[in-house]
Amino acid sequence: MALSVSAAVLGIIVVVLVKGGHVRIGSALVCTLFGFTLAATGLAPIINSALASLAGLVASF
Repeated sequence: MALSVSAAVLGIIVVVLVKGGHVRIGSALVCTLFGFTLAATGLAPIINSALASLAGLVASF
């Protein structure tokens, strides 16, 4: 559940950044992570586990 919520949050962040025209290095990184997650490439399991760890870290606060 946490992973799907974090993917949805990343999607919202990407939409806001594109509409606002503020796509810079950090924003491009967020867009790239979202793309890899959706594409389910060979790197997707690694990125998914990193996002799950990050979501768990944020949830612990």
